[in-house]
Amino acid sequence: MARMLWGAVVVLLPLLGLCQFVLPPEWGPGTFPATEAGAKDFATAYNTVAELVIYQNQEASWTYQTNITPHNAEKKQAFTEAWGKKAKDNFSPTVLATFNTTLQRRLKKINILGAANLPAEERNEYNVILSKMYEIYSTTKVCPKTSECWSIEPELTEIMANSRSYKTLLYAWEGWHNASGVPLKAEYPKFVELSNKAYKTDGFDDTGAYWRSWYESNTFENDLEDIYKQVQPLYQNLHAFVRRKLYDHYGPKYINLKGPIPAHLLGNMWSQTWNNIYGIMIPFPGKPNVDVTDEMVAKNWNATHMFRVAEEFFTSLGLIKMPQEFWDKSMLEKPEGREVVCHASAWDFYNRKDFRIKQCTTVNMQQLFTVHHEMGHVEYYLQYKEQPISFRRGANPGFHEAIGDVMSLSVSTPKHLASIGLLSNATNDNESDINYLLKMALEKMAFLPFGYLIDQWRWSVFSGRTPPERYNADWWHLRTKYQGICPPTKRTEEHMDAGAKYHIPGNTPYIRYFVSFILQFQFHKKLCQAVYCYKSKPWEQVLQEAVGTNKIDASSLMEYFGPIITWLEEQNAAMNETLGWPDFNWVPPVPEGYPEDIDMIADEVQAKNFLEEYNSTAEVVWNAYTEASWAYNTDINEKNRQNMLQKNLDMSNHTLTYGKEARKYDTTDFQDGAVKRILNKLGDIERAGLPDEELKEYNDLLANMETKYSVAEVCRANGTCHPLDPDLQKIMAESRDYNELLFAWQGWRNASGRELRQDYKRYVQLANKAAAINGHSDNGAFWRSLYETPSFEEDLECLWKELEPLYLNVHAYVRRSLYRKYGGKHINLKGPIPAHLLGNMWAQTWSGIMDLAVPYPDATQVDATPAMIAKGWNATRMFQESDNFFTSLGLLPMPPEFWVKSMLEKPNDGRNVVCHASAWDFYNRKDFRIKQCTVITMDDLITVHHEMGHVQYFLQYKDQPISFRDGANPGFHEAIGDVLALSVATPKHLKEIGLLDVVEDNPESTINYLMSIALDKIAFLPFGYLMDQWRWKVFDGRISQEEYNKEWWNMRMKYQGLCPPVARTEQDFDPGAKFHIPANVPYVRYFVSFIIQFQFHQALCNVAGHVGPLHECDIYRSKEAGKILSDVMKLGFSKPWPEAMAMITGEPTMSAKPLVQYFKPLTDWLEAENNKNGEVRGWPEYDWKPPTPTPVLDNGKVNLLGMSLDGAVAAAGQWVLLVLGLVLLVATILLGYKYNKSKRRDLSSSELELK
Repeated sequence: MARMLWGAVVVLLPLLGLCQFVLPPEWGPGTFPATEAGAKDFATAYNTVAELVIYQNQEASWTYQTNITPHNAEKKQAFTEAWGKKAKDNFSPTVLATFNTTLQRRLKKINILGAANLPAEERNEYNVILSKMYEIYSTTKVCPKTSECWSIEPELTEIMANSRSYKTLLYAWEGWHNASGVPLKAEYPKFVELSNKAYKTDGFDDTGAYWRSWYESNTFENDLEDIYKQVQPLYQNLHAFVRRKLYDHYGPKYINLKGPIPAHLLGNMWSQTWNNIYGIMIPFPGKPNVDVTDEMVAKNWNATHMFRVAEEFFTSLGLIKMPQEFWDKSMLEKPEGREVVCHASAWDFYNRKDFRIKQCTTVNMQQLFTVHHEMGHVEYYLQYKEQPISFRRGANPGFHEAIGDVMSLSVSTPKHLASIGLLSNATNDNESDINYLLKMALEKMAFLPFGYLIDQWRWSVFSGRTPPERYNADWWHLRTKYQGICPPTKRTEEHMDAGAKYHIPGNTPYIRYFVSFILQFQFHKKLCQAVYCYKSKPWEQVLQEAVGTNKIDASSLMEYFGPIITWLEEQNAAMNETLGWPDFNWVPPVPEGYPEDIDMIADEVQAKNFLEEYNSTAEVVWNAYTEASWAYNTDINEKNRQNMLQKNLDMSNHTLTYGKEARKYDTTDFQDGAVKRILNKLGDIERAGLPDEELKEYNDLLANMETKYSVAEVCRANGTCHPLDPDLQKIMAESRDYNELLFAWQGWRNASGRELRQDYKRYVQLANKAAAINGHSDNGAFWRSLYETPSFEEDLECLWKELEPLYLNVHAYVRRSLYRKYGGKHINLKGPIPAHLLGNMWAQTWSGIMDLAVPYPDATQVDATPAMIAKGWNATRMFQESDNFFTSLGLLPMPPEFWVKSMLEKPNDGRNVVCHASAWDFYNRKDFRIKQCTVITMDDLITVHHEMGHVQYFLQYKDQPISFRDGANPGFHEAIGDVLALSVATPKHLKEIGLLDVVEDNPESTINYLMSIALDKIAFLPFGYLMDQWRWKVFDGRISQEEYNKEWWNMRMKYQGLCPPVARTEQDFDPGAKFHIPANVPYVRYFVSFIIQFQFHQALCNVAGHVGPLHECDIYRSKEAGKILSDVMKLGFSKPWPEAMAMITGEPTMSAKPLVQYFKPLTDWLEAENNKNGEVRGWPEYDWKPPTPTPVLDNGKVNLLGMSLDGAVAAAGQWVLLVLGLVLLVATILLGYKYNKSKRRDLSSSELELK
């Protein structure tokens, strides 16, 4: 579009009369004698007309730049040509040499015609090219979307300054350089040709020679090189330090510590100043922030106020205030609805009253400095406005730039920022000084090589040393040579990256800025009347008068930055940094997925800010839900249920909102592993991804299932009803009546599991849908993903196979013990064990039948229950003892809220509660509770330690981000309490806490002890493994809805060697009789826990200095063991679990070897005992079933055909029914025979086949 527009403009120029301007007679030079008096009159007349011509030209230029339309420079050029030629003709060099020095300087300026030397056609072409280049730069946009485009101001500048996304910065950088630079390539060679031709006519070798002539020094280029070498060591130290910080932020993929820095990462489109990235390298972050942008915004500063503050600074020095025209006519903000040149600039309209600034001001600290810089130019204009027009410029171009900047050196100090109300806590100490000086160095020192090389490149272009076919190659060679930066993407000669900088298409010499950055420190050191010195004197004389030397010198700059130079040298030495970039030709790779995924957010700083917000809001929402859930679990009623469901929805909405936002982040190149880890976890929004109605249904289902489970009871014929806790649990643990056990076992499954079957089917559908929304194949795959181990299933199977022989020995031994109790009718020594006989409702642990399976009844048996009862222990005492164990290791005591708010016993006020023991984190970093219907038994003492282990874990990681407040993997959380229980259960420890009088040290007592532990730990392993094996297969469809119960019992047979004591059908739903199924709690964590707790136990015992068998170890009071536990728990979920595992055990993998070692004495004993008894390991008669007993009611009568009868009557009735059955059978056979005989005929082959 721009090229089409320009085609039209070029065609219209002659018609518009813009090709050649005819100077009005009154603007032309008159006749003047070739004398000094005539020369003075000529100069005076020139000045009068020049003010008028240049004013009109400036107005036209201003109009163009503040509303881009076709514009021409013919008027000024015609004027320059007429007066310049007159001066040359009238005042020859010989005559000119006789005039006073000041007059000579004025006439020499008039003599230089520049573009006015060109023939009309070429002059017109020159002007068109300049305007076109200017227009290309000023109107270029980068458009990431058809509906969104970015201009250099403010969008691209803000992106480069504020984004820390490698890809976003790359897109902005590449887009701008391509869109602005590439179109210039076709124009620039012709511009160079015409410009050189013009200045050669004035007697210069090329345009570059003309620019250098302003500095009136034959050694100018050499002087500049000397200055650069003077500051180069400081720059290299700054470069090395910044490179290291960028390495820390972007990583080794994009930063080579011996190479150049990718040019788009330094906070600025051109890498000319680096202060915008100060935030990632603040030396002392605890000190006050010298970036006052936020304070400016908070105080509602706007552009006008920023300029008023700058004006007040100048007037405070006794300088001139801005005239009214300045405020009336300046463009201080970007206007709406029209294209403008946003590059900040100060304007002298040469009428001695109109001075303006054009700036698209944004409210930030850097722009505040720019305001002072530009106002410094205007102040210079105001000071020399009465000079002849030829002298209305700086002593040299660098002087003009330096005046505003020397003011900025004061403005930027913490002292001044405090004085204007932008810094409330300014400090005066070494660390604050280092902070401030580094920020200044990132602006001033970082600029120097850039300020030096731009005109190095142009001088080479103008002189012909850099031809058009090497424009870009030489540009990047200089940028790498001087700045130590490289292009972030491949650049070729199709590109012209120099043209992406305003001063190239704007044809503005740039070395002035390098000079100014040196001079301003000389001025700053010794301020004088330099601000009143103009071009009427040679700049060396001005400098001599100002600072006492006529040389531009960097020593003042080096002195200013002395403390930061020393500090940078120390930092770089400590890190062994390479100074310079010996890997000169290194370039970074193009990021994966670029530019297609540019819509993703890859800014790590932005991600951290987002996660801070998420963390603070999540604590509130999660706390509210946990409070509501606690209220419901400790008082089951409909009101509490509804409140819990609402809070659950609130939590889901919060998860959904932040989870969707988290998914917008591309974490590929993030360096902070914690940020990547949280975002990846947060992006898995789980159930929150379901549509609203289905989410509500899902939550209702879970609440309903848990409620049905929690309120289920088993009732006897006499109306007595038994809840699970404590009644049914007590029956299962203590009764040895086969039928009584069956009553509790079957009754519980009828009351709980059957009620849940239909709900569970729908739950599976919704859980799988939620998992699929989050990118998982099914809900089981989601659960397994929490272990971050691709081979997780295979690893579990290997662990199980390693432990299976030990389990088979325990199974065979226990089966023999049950055989002795219940006889051959109920126990088959080659078959599975009936599931209700093992002392536990789910046969998950068998410690309840230790009395039946004790190897040596006469030897000591470790059961602290009698002692606990005898000593009057209650629930609180049990928890206090557990707390004492944790603190003895140097771990944290329970906070006051724990003791006040926990539910440690089943309430006796009539409330229905969920008795299943559980530990609760309320996510406010102070409230942690346990809910347990504690019974005074040793088993519950172990459970107390298990739950307290969870709370200790909560306490240790409470200051982690909320996403990391979890175990390293789910099994870790379960293992922490259990590993302590391994110590607590030892006879040594029980004696220590007064629950065992004597510790017997003999093989029989050892075997008894290990058997008690094995009935808990080893017996559990297959159950802990199969629970989720079953669910995973349900979720992935390998187990259909029609075979839930069948496959449940197949798996219990396969892994546990158990069978149901009565026939089960698909009307039943026996998995649902276990809390974790309706409560939606994954279970394989317990299998993992039972493995790794022995790894932990072995490692902690070693640290504690234990000597002897592993099963005798008690880590009580070992601060060393506590320190290791604490260090691991503090990590929470912040590191992959293998790292946490290695911190404790020295190995990153799960291993069954410590468990095998722990039980080695028992294993050897079992092998011998089972061999002696000829036991079969396993259950080859797997299809055996125990006989179905006649159901006995609790009143001693027998239920026959729904009638309650005495035993004798019932027996007689059974014999009558048997005789009647036989009679009916014989009659049926006779009838069948007669019928078949009467109907017999031959069958066809097809009928035979069918039959």
